Amino acid sequence: MNAAHALGRRGEDLAAEHLSAQGFAILSRNWRCPAGELDLVVTDGSALIVCEVKTRSSSDYGAPAEAITRTKARHIRSATHAWLRRYRIGALPIRFDVLSILWPADDQPSVEHLRGAF
Repeated sequence: MNAAHALGRRGEDLAAEHLSAQGFAILSRNWRCPAGELDLVVTDGSALIVCEVKTRSSSDYGAPAEAITRTKARHIRSATHAWLRRYRIGALPIRFDVLSILWPADDQPSVEHLRGAF
């Protein structure tokens, strides 16, 4: 596993812990289908929330959330439709969030939860 992949994994672990501490129930993690991957699918009891996690060690090339392009958002939406077909969750509103994590090498990480990001 390369350093960027390891950082991404740690970021996803931190995001899952953060969401759990906020009272969200995690339904799926790293769910894959031909349309793409969903990092985290959670619920707060009133909505289904699909969370994309972006982790960076610095903001030298922009904030982590800036890495989500229209194409990436389209893939996430397509994967969400596949997830819904697979799990047949009842009629809940769907929201797309981003957890933007900045985790410098020798410092504590910061988590920004952007609700309804796309």
